[in-house]
Amino acid sequence: MAYKITDACMNCGACASECPVECISQGDTQFLIDDGTCIDCGSCASVCPVGALVQAD
Repeated sequence: MAYKITDACMNCGACASECPVECISQGDTQFLIDDGTCIDCGSCASVCPVGALVQAD
């Protein structure tokens, strides 16, 4: 199951630089995850300083 970025995202970019498959990119108001590319490794969630990355339902 892919991860998603919640509204708690503060646009620091820590998650994007940690993603091994480069599925995280800057959106208009926060970073976004391409759920078709996400491999559910959790690397992004482990570095988020505000806990804005959660597993999608």
